Amino acid sequence: MTTSPHTGTPAAPDDPDSRVHVVLAVKNLAGAKSRLATALPGSRRADLVVAMLLDTATAAASSSLVVGWSVVTPDPRVADAAARAGATTVSEPDSPVSDPTAPGGVDGLNRALSAAHDAVRGSGVDVVALAADLPALTTAEFDAAYRAATPTGRSVVADHTGLGTSALVVRGSGVDLRPLFGPDSAARHVSSGAVALTGSWPGLRLDVDTEDDVRRAVALGVGDRTLAVLTNAGWPVGEHRSRQ
Repeated sequence: MTTSPHTGTPAAPDDPDSRVHVVLAVKNLAGAKSRLATALPGSRRADLVVAMLLDTATAAASSSLVVGWSVVTPDPRVADAAARAGATTVSEPDSPVSDPTAPGGVDGLNRALSAAHDAVRGSGVDVVALAADLPALTTAEFDAAYRAATPTGRSVVADHTGLGTSALVVRGSGVDLRPLFGPDSAARHVSSGAVALTGSWPGLRLDVDTEDDVRRAVALGVGDRTLAVLTNAGWPVGEHRSRQ
């Protein structure tokens, strides 16, 4: 029997019938992570986005529950890196112009995640929509959040600020993803019926947007690709802890 890395208590056994597909969305790399502009030049920020995506996906896809993962992006570099890492790539849908109230509205991220969900609907899998910038995510955290989610319906993991969303979990057939990522998305997901999950999962909750976020992630332990980008950029990684 395995134990929880955070509590030391026995972890729930894997449900042999559980099958999970992970979806991630990445915007165009041009202008990516602008809040890191004073610390990293544009080319390094683009490298960091790709590295964090692949480290996030690696942690999730290492779960015995996960049977596949998809990346939706308009950026050819991201699509190529994801495909080479084993992802199914999904083209980002065109922006709706005639009906701004359509599912996802004019929000490209939400439209992209909905498209990825639609691509696997009907295949008997649950879906976890993850933020693509969780370099300190661990497989144990991913598993724990999925198991804590409501067995039929939507559950949400708020990010470390309590405002954003780092994961949206959909379990059960016929349940729509209904992503509402963006400002105050955690509260909007809860208002739309998603159950807020309260587990202590620091890597899962730490989406990286600022220099402070990078420092926190390094302190927790980031994936190899993220560490390599930061090291090559001269970021002070100090006594970096390996991600467990």
